[in-house]
Amino acid sequence: MAKPAYKPQFLLLIGIFLCFFTGKSSQFGLETDEFWLNEEDSEVNMVQSRRDSSRHCDFTSGKWVYDPSYPLYDSNCPYLSTAVSCQKNGRPDSDYQKWKWKPHACSIPRFDALKYLAKMRRKRIMLVGDSIMRNQWESLVCLVQGVVPMGRKKVTYNGLSMAFHALDFETSIEFSWAPLLVELKKGPENKRILHLDLIEDNARYWRGADVLVFDSAHWWTHSEQWSSWDYYMEGKSVYKVMNPMIAYEKGLTTWAKWIDLNIDPRRTRVIFRSMSPRHNRYNTICCAYINSVIAFGYVF
Repeated sequence: MAKPAYKPQFLLLIGIFLCFFTGKSSQFGLETDEFWLNEEDSEVNMVQSRRDSSRHCDFTSGKWVYDPSYPLYDSNCPYLSTAVSCQKNGRPDSDYQKWKWKPHACSIPRFDALKYLAKMRRKRIMLVGDSIMRNQWESLVCLVQGVVPMGRKKVTYNGLSMAFHALDFETSIEFSWAPLLVELKKGPENKRILHLDLIEDNARYWRGADVLVFDSAHWWTHSEQWSSWDYYMEGKSVYKVMNPMIAYEKGLTTWAKWIDLNIDPRRTRVIFRSMSPRHNRYNTICCAYINSVIAFGYVF
């Protein structure tokens, strides 16, 4: 029985899920917009342990457990791209789909698509970033789409963003392509310029969202030998070389200033994540070949 690859990005979906399953409500109950972010968490069943029970559960501390009732959706979900479907890439077994993450100090409620959509009625959930976040968008859409009748769901496209709409709930689950958060543009001689102080071309898609999940993984995948840009630019100054951590700080400062100026924390929840494992190895789709996990590494 193959154990699952350790994928911290899976914990992001858990986090998004648990962020919204708070407070008591009827299956299709509504809460006022100004209080939906501040309700007490009553869905996570905290387990008495040796730890201080008054602390919140650490979802990153746990283990994978086998659950024969899994997966919560299958690989035939029409919204899964071929690149992230293990079985479409030649993996013949399916036991790897039956593992779930179990924190040591609490139990995570089983995902309920109808309850999730009811909680997210008239709300926009947007994931912003790179291909990992596109993968997360596909997974979340696949989790909910099965309970939405065929004629009551659709996907729309708008520039750098795409959205799944559950029409009866007036809910949208969206993805916005912005792998570096700040703007990457073509300059003279077709050179790629990373503008450390510009963000509006990307950020214009983010306005009005009720949940924003940001990803900055692409900042960590570049080196002197390979990068997505040829030059950095800040104001009118152009740099061929810059300490990557300084560049990252400048880019994140631009992002943070936009958040502070444009996001009302009473209405919108912002989640920021930084890094995750690469989802390909040796120019292949890694999930098609992973057999087991040792500590935090992959075994092929």
